Amino acid sequence: MEFDYCKLRGKIREKFESDNNFAKALSISRVSLSQRLNNKSDFSQSEIKKSVELLDLSIRQIPEYFFKEKV
Repeated sequence: MEFDYCKLRGKIREKFESDNNFAKALSISRVSLSQRLNNKSDFSQSEIKKSVELLDLSIRQIPEYFFKEKV
C-alpha cells in the first residue's frame, strides 16, 4: 500500500521551507525523509509524533497527513 504525502509535503514547505530543514528538525537525514515521502520506507510512530509537534498539527490530522492512500 502506498500513501499520498502531497499534503504533508506542502505543510513541510510552509513551515520549514525545505525538506532538508525539516529532516534536520526531525533528526533524520534528508535521504531518510525522501525515502519516507516516496513510500520506500515507513515513518515510525515517534517520527509521526515529532512531525505533528514540529508542523503544529493536531492528533486528529494524522490520518489526512500520514495515512491517505494513493488512488
